[in-house]
Amino acid sequence: MVPRLADSALLALLAEDTPFGDLTTDSLDIGARPGRLVMRARAPMVLCGVEEAVRLCQLTGAEARAHHASGDRIAADTVVLSAEGSAASLHLAWKVAQTLMEYASGIASAARLMVDAARAENPAAMVATTRKAFPGTRALAMRAAQAGGAIPHRLGLSETLLVFAEHRAFLDPGERAGHLAALRARCPERRLVVEVCGDEEARAAALAGAEVLQLERFSPADVAALAAWLAATPAAAGVTLAAAGGVTPENAGAYVRAGARVLVTSAPYFAKPKDIKVVIEALPAL
Repeated sequence: MVPRLADSALLALLAEDTPFGDLTTDSLDIGARPGRLVMRARAPMVLCGVEEAVRLCQLTGAEARAHHASGDRIAADTVVLSAEGSAASLHLAWKVAQTLMEYASGIASAARLMVDAARAENPAAMVATTRKAFPGTRALAMRAAQAGGAIPHRLGLSETLLVFAEHRAFLDPGERAGHLAALRARCPERRLVVEVCGDEEARAAALAGAEVLQLERFSPADVAALAAWLAATPAAAGVTLAAAGGVTPENAGAYVRAGARVLVTSAPYFAKPKDIKVVIEALPAL
């Protein structure tokens, strides 16, 4: 697997950490001495970001290799990366590579927890992570979510037809069906998703031609009631239910049992990072 982040992005991360060099290593005059760096998981996790971590080491001049790939479930004390190079190169890469993997693995592990909970109820259920990652981190956050088995909800405004209440504020409520028909005509290759905030609004959107109903903060019981209505309403046949807002690993199964095919969430982005232990040791000089 190749890094998702380009060298330019990785070099920017390194420059952020060492804007004027490594004062301690340089002042100790140990930069040229050879050494080895080993990174291990402190606890079980779904690993992510190791390819970027390897490349960070290479960009500082070290030789590095990954012992596992992003998406692998690994046990505590598993070696995930090793590198050899000068003390200068290892210290330049160390903290950036470690921190990147810790945050990405936290997201991946949280996503996998929710995916497993959903698919225990329905193997076809999908967890879709939103674009609400911290600005500037979306590429890595989405890589991490995918490593955990989730799919992208929408990567940006250019990608998906998703009608929010904030869009409808500018439209005539009596022309709902006409507006949705116009969207389908203008973007025939896209599925039409409508966010709804209550049962009445959901039923109206389904009858007006929505293909996916994004249910904002519906309870599992509300989802079940809507799913039953859809099943008994031929004019709304084929509508997909996506539960959004307040979905957690603890209630994911309940939402899927109720009839949600997709769980839309930002929760994995706020997961606690997974600890990576780093050991750096000197090697005999050649």
